[in-house]
Amino acid sequence: MTPPDYAGYRFPSDVIQRAVWMYLRFTLSYRDVEDLLAERGIEVSYETIRRWVSAFGPMIARRLRAQRPAPHWRWHLDEMFVRIGGEQMYLWRAVDADGEVLDVLVQARRDAAAARKLMRKLLRKQGIAPITWVTDKCPAYGAALRDLQLDGIPHLWAKRLNNRAESSHVPVRRRERKLQRFKSAASAQRFLSMHAATYNTFNICRHLTTACTHRLFRAEAFAAWRDAAGVAA
Repeated sequence: MTPPDYAGYRFPSDVIQRAVWMYLRFTLSYRDVEDLLAERGIEVSYETIRRWVSAFGPMIARRLRAQRPAPHWRWHLDEMFVRIGGEQMYLWRAVDADGEVLDVLVQARRDAAAARKLMRKLLRKQGIAPITWVTDKCPAYGAALRDLQLDGIPHLWAKRLNNRAESSHVPVRRRERKLQRFKSAASAQRFLSMHAATYNTFNICRHLTTACTHRLFRAEAFAAWRDAAGVAA
């Protein structure tokens, strides 16, 4: 996969990728990133940072996703409402049992057609089917599985069984508040796809590892990011 091309930009690649990383990795606004760079003596406007994220964020996210290992065999699906442009829409999400975000999809409806679209996209991108589906009690999932002739795969749904997917919504809620709501469905879909890839790379369960192992995993995450961004270590 072709690495990002930083030719023609006034700032070096290390500054550009660092700005993109800070915006996608932390709950920051473009103006926050501008101030953090200014503290380091780098004078750049928040509008320039926005253009950097738009230009390089999707490419870096694709390269990060290409580096990820095969997902866990149990997939959790869930949906939450988001208000975009004054209208209520739904963010459908699929995560595996390890908390890896497999896909996100912004849609206007909460019905079988929307669930079916998520599943088709998910199966196409992953290239495999799970051994078990885990969802909430929304009937749209069962209908979508029957329509796609996937009802032979065990489908689990019970109270608290889908907490893995519901917990995955929390970082998005924080970003939604920071952004003062998403402005359009297209911009929400674009940002959430970039955010998910970055989140997966740096989502290290610190409470489950020793300090030494945590440092190792973090170093691997930084190396994966630099490789995806096409910059030297």
